[in-house]
Amino acid sequence: MNNQKQQKPTLTGQRFKTRKRDEKERFDPTQFQESIVQGLNQTGTDLEAVAKFLDASGAKLDYRRYAETLFDILVAGGMLAPGGTLSDDMTRTEFCLFTAQEDLETMQAYAQVFNKLIRRYKYLEKGFEEEIKKLLLFLKGFTESERNKLAMLTGILLANGNISASILNSLFNENLVKEGVSAAFAVKLFKSWINEKDINSVAASLRKVGMDNRLMELFPANKRSCEHFSKYFTDAGLKELSDFARNQQSIGARKELQKELQEQMSRGDPQKEIIAFTKEEMKKASLSEQAMIGIIWTSVMSSVEWNKKEELVTEQAIKHLKQYSPLLKAFTSQGLSELSLLLKIQEYCYDNIHFMKAFQKIVVLLYKADVLSEEAILKWYTEAHLAKGKSVFLEQMKKFVEWLKNAEEESESDEEEAD
Repeated sequence: MNNQKQQKPTLTGQRFKTRKRDEKERFDPTQFQESIVQGLNQTGTDLEAVAKFLDASGAKLDYRRYAETLFDILVAGGMLAPGGTLSDDMTRTEFCLFTAQEDLETMQAYAQVFNKLIRRYKYLEKGFEEEIKKLLLFLKGFTESERNKLAMLTGILLANGNISASILNSLFNENLVKEGVSAAFAVKLFKSWINEKDINSVAASLRKVGMDNRLMELFPANKRSCEHFSKYFTDAGLKELSDFARNQQSIGARKELQKELQEQMSRGDPQKEIIAFTKEEMKKASLSEQAMIGIIWTSVMSSVEWNKKEELVTEQAIKHLKQYSPLLKAFTSQGLSELSLLLKIQEYCYDNIHFMKAFQKIVVLLYKADVLSEEAILKWYTEAHLAKGKSVFLEQMKKFVEWLKNAEEESESDEEEAD
């Protein structure tokens, strides 16, 4: 047997020509830039004419290939070198965003130009978002006026849904944050965004891309506090934004606290320790007792694996809640807290179908354990209940409420006799 490997045949002595269509076209934006610059110089400040020119040029020029060059010219007047300076060796135009008037109306008109262009050539959408991300990283290379215009334009584009709020990631760049560029830019951006929409719309967009809890990152680590953020944006006339950030931080703190409580309960930590820890955390986060009882209820109900059978889950719930009634009692010293707890129980039993029949038994248990008073239960029954499952729960509570009322009347008549 021949163990030697056979040599593979090779082609020698003949060269193949590369076919024309296989040759990659060399990237050369010079001619493209000259065509766009010439068109912009001819249309001047008439933005309607600019939009029409860009619309028509897309049929003749390769927008797909030269998207970055196109957007650089429309924003800065020419191609941008890394860092944000204009390339010296190419023709420029004086008719661009950076040379326009620094006011909201002009920026809205520019936003329309971009909007029309991207609606007409959908494939530019991704390139445009990448361009904005890049421009934000170049902020230090622009003048204050150029930054202001870009900030206003970005706010309008975000409001119109032309770009995603994920572009704000660029503002968390360490150098921009350290020099205060990010925070100053954010002020102008959010002002124009809120002006176009409102804080609820802004909040929804931020939540959608997970930016709602990251706004503190606009400041260096040593200034990353709720107080500093609040003062900075309130002083700049953006109290709505500072209130939103404060609320987000509070929600974040509540989630962390709930998670920690669940872990303590799952470990079986002594309730005295859990109560002491919770009171300390409540003080730190400036939480009201009403807010705290909601967190405790959710933690208590999330710390156990519930039976899937309706007939068994009630028994399990009563046993579990009996065990944690001292914890619930420690945070229902006010009538409003009791009512908050009742509403939480109603909501939970409605949202978790297996608990629908358990509502009355839970309330009676907590009444006997001195967590809920008859005043709170009667107020819930007569006027303060939620609409969720109202008829089912009121029917369940009817006999117990009648018993409470009778007991109250007997108590009053006994007092009168004693007098």
